[in-house]
Amino acid sequence: MISIEILIASMFLLTAFAVERFDRRTGVPSVIVMIALGLIAQPLLRSTSLVAAELKTMVPVFGTIGLVLIVLEGALDIELRRERIRLVAKASLLAVAAFALCLGALAGIARPWLGLGGFEALILATPFAVISSAIAIPASHIFEDRAREFVIYESSVSDILGVLVFVALLNSAGTVAGFLSGLAGGGIVSLVLASVCSVALVLVSTRANAHVRYVPLLAGLFALYAAGDLLHLSPLIMVLLFGLMLNNKDALERLPAMRRVAQRISPVTVGEFKVLVQELTFAVRGFFFFLLGYSTNLTNFALLDSWVAAAVVLVIAYGLRHVLLRAIEPRFAAALTWMAPRGLVTVVLYLEAAQKFAPPRYLDATVRLVVILSAMIMALSRRTAPGVAASDAERAP
Repeated sequence: MISIEILIASMFLLTAFAVERFDRRTGVPSVIVMIALGLIAQPLLRSTSLVAAELKTMVPVFGTIGLVLIVLEGALDIELRRERIRLVAKASLLAVAAFALCLGALAGIARPWLGLGGFEALILATPFAVISSAIAIPASHIFEDRAREFVIYESSVSDILGVLVFVALLNSAGTVAGFLSGLAGGGIVSLVLASVCSVALVLVSTRANAHVRYVPLLAGLFALYAAGDLLHLSPLIMVLLFGLMLNNKDALERLPAMRRVAQRISPVTVGEFKVLVQELTFAVRGFFFFLLGYSTNLTNFALLDSWVAAAVVLVIAYGLRHVLLRAIEPRFAAALTWMAPRGLVTVVLYLEAAQKFAPPRYLDATVRLVVILSAMIMALSRRTAPGVAASDAERAP
């Protein structure tokens, strides 16, 4: 029996690899294919004793692990240079403005529609207002460098801001003062601890001649993330800073206090670590979306309310995004208006929100529909904007 389970896991990873290659060749998002495979596997696996009924409970676990790895992978791809300051500022401004406006609009609709209190409506709306870097970052490989970096910065900021606001709302006790206190305290404390922990992690990771180096490093990173989450902070800030430090040795050397730390960073070590993170991200992301499809209740898709709610979310998200992009970065507006997928972080935050209060049953299908439809919209549009897509040679793996 164990050999059969090993065979199934191995075949799954090979299938996920084939799906990833299919995505790069055809532009069909791997997230859609993996969810579809999970849906197909439902009757097959549930009719056997090979897969436990508790498998669906692993969705938030893989989601959280994937979120950390994807933000880390994105940070390891970013190079901080002076000529990129304006790009970073514009991407961050877009992420904050789009999140805030989308959150306000969706909460304003959810409150009378679902009969929720103000804070409950905000908590439920937050997952839908966040761009998923789990889908946006891998899909950005077809763009030229500036557009790709814009997507990486924006989606990473959106993830971090969404988690920070979500945690502050959950622990606000339903008061504005509690929310502002949690948001400000969590952000400031997270930033300070992130700086200290990131320096410590860089020092540990660059200690020479350690035979086993990267697994303990990742274990420490996940432990710090979990501790920060338990303390109601925003540990994704630490993940982002750690990746930026590792990949920006030249920028660190310009800071006197960080010069000695930068001198210990080896490009070879960073390159090896990047490969490991990419491999793990690929595996975890594949398992997550497969399990998301496997855990989906298909009967909820027959509910009209599920489709109406998904349509409302998408219209608001893309409408606001188009207006903001035209105002903030018009040269990317044609290509990046549709680069706002909802995905891993949306599902993870929604599942946590659903534990706090019982949302209507049809919203479970709405979450899946928003993820699938936003990925389809992104796939159909991301190759159509002239002057932003990279050449075939540039995007070749």
